[in-house]
Amino acid sequence: MGNDTQENVAVETVDSIDKTIRNHTIGSMGVGLIPLPVVDLVALVGIQLNMLRKLAKSYDIPFFKDKVKNILASLIGGGIPVTLSAAFTSLMKSIPVIGQTTGAFAMPILAGATTYAVGKVFTQHFASGGTFLSFDPDAVRDYYYEMFKEGQKVASKMKKSEEKT
Repeated sequence: MGNDTQENVAVETVDSIDKTIRNHTIGSMGVGLIPLPVVDLVALVGIQLNMLRKLAKSYDIPFFKDKVKNILASLIGGGIPVTLSAAFTSLMKSIPVIGQTTGAFAMPILAGATTYAVGKVFTQHFASGGTFLSFDPDAVRDYYYEMFKEGQKVASKMKKSEEKT
């Protein structure tokens, strides 16, 4: 009987974690629609910090905001092509009409994919017993890229389903 309870808690935790990542991915996509360059990137970091705080709480891991900001910068910043594309897309919004249209289309997908990848990377890290203090961005770089690509597909599907409603 104890095993059933443990399994139920584990399933609820997995469902809760998936929901946390999904909700923050959606929130990030919404932030990607902010028409002001750079403001969208600042808001995106805020959403990702909130997601990591919630994921850490799910795994009973201490959250250190400044440490986590540095980790995020290292993880996402280490993916220079991804980071530059998000920054470039954000800055494109300052170009009247064409830039705003392109930014409104591309930035939500990039923001959602980045948040999705960050959530998946930290979920794997925490599930394997890791903490923020033991996190090594270089060790998870390939997994981050893999999850970013998956996140682009997930975000595209979310955007299409949102456009239908």
